[in-house]
Amino acid sequence: MRENPSREDREELNELLRQYNNLRAGKSHSFLEEEAFERIIDHFDDCDNLNKALDAAETGLEYFPYSSILLIKKADLLIATRHYREALEVLHQAELFDGKDINLYILKTDAYLALDLQQKAVDILEEALLLFNGEEKIDLLFELADVYDDYEEFDKVFDCLTLILEQEPTNEEALYKICFWTDFTGRNEESIRLHQKIIEDYPYCELAWFNLAAAYQGLKLYEKAIDAYQYAVVIDEKFDYAYRNMGDAYIRLRKYKDAIEVLEKVLELTRPEEVIYEAIGHCYQRLKKFAQARFNYRKASHMNPDDSKLHYKIALTYIHEQQWESAIKQLELAMRIHRNAPEYNLAMGECALQLGKYKEAIQYFSIAVRSRQRNSTAWEALIRCLYRAEYFDEAARQCIAALKATEGKPVFYFLYSAALFALGKSKEALLQLQNGFTKAPKLVKKFIELNPAILQNNHVVDILARYKKGKKF
Repeated sequence: MRENPSREDREELNELLRQYNNLRAGKSHSFLEEEAFERIIDHFDDCDNLNKALDAAETGLEYFPYSSILLIKKADLLIATRHYREALEVLHQAELFDGKDINLYILKTDAYLALDLQQKAVDILEEALLLFNGEEKIDLLFELADVYDDYEEFDKVFDCLTLILEQEPTNEEALYKICFWTDFTGRNEESIRLHQKIIEDYPYCELAWFNLAAAYQGLKLYEKAIDAYQYAVVIDEKFDYAYRNMGDAYIRLRKYKDAIEVLEKVLELTRPEEVIYEAIGHCYQRLKKFAQARFNYRKASHMNPDDSKLHYKIALTYIHEQQWESAIKQLELAMRIHRNAPEYNLAMGECALQLGKYKEAIQYFSIAVRSRQRNSTAWEALIRCLYRAEYFDEAARQCIAALKATEGKPVFYFLYSAALFALGKSKEALLQLQNGFTKAPKLVKKFIELNPAILQNNHVVDILARYKKGKKF
């Protein structure tokens, strides 16, 4: 029994290298077997000395010219050194001596791909698939999938992985890969059928349950997805990706408490990630638990302080609590990173507006409008601010500009009417009010919100009454 096999192997290799160097130098040497040349080639290859490895292969072939193994090793080295056509010639020689070595086909594929001859690579692999079975056939299908991936024939990648799983349903590499390609190609229905069949035969395959759940999720069948994820985590209680995806499904169903529970499980199982803290923060925000939302957003922000949207989300929690000054501090941090982000400027404008700083608010809202000319939210915020600041002329002008920029969004007829009433232009104001009612009557609340006292105007009340009775203008 060998006491120290690694040491013996090393000594044996050193002796082979000594004999090989003597051979190369023309000195006295022992006869080197074919296997010895294989080991010497592999040694130089492992040391990244490809030229010496190639020399060893050529020397070995002088003594063993019919060795398909040495020819294949030489071809592999020629491909590594970018001599692709020469490699193909060597592989053709090797095939004459042994046409059943799978490496022949894999190396031919590599050479053809390097020469940008995709169809030849595909033909070689499809030919080989008829010759091999079992593990070798699966290896070839993986190789073919990679070829299709390189040339962006993504549906065929999915097909190859399906064939692998039909032969070996619990192949982990194929199960991991097909989950991605199902999502990428949108072939969720096929994935569901495939994985249901796998689960029938292998009910404790957690990856099959996970892939089934992911396919349901791709079809927005969130309840079914959650059921399948739950099976996956029963089989493997440390399956963090199943908990992660389950959390997303719960969020889609607006089941925020359940989402928090499974996302916190992710934090227990894996290294904390900002995206998980951010998702938990989102759930608490939806539950109107703003302090807890902030706590999680801050944890995410500490992990990635350059992510401006996290500062913005913290600011939103303060805005919901009407803590305007605290919100402004967070928005300033966000805007140091992305100064002109429309949503940041809108939020900053709202804070300034609530604090009565109208000129500052107008500046922020104007930046948002310039960034998104067709966005009605930004225009509406600017006009509302101008009205609150009693800049009625400018508010009316901006209503006209907004109508043009947004191709006549109905809300701006109501806001225009309000500005005209404030300017004492009642006839024109009533006309614009009627225009608004004609296009979107439910938006009248925007008109009333600006000036609730307008309901004391008899003409306005009359128009409202006529609307409620369903009369046309």
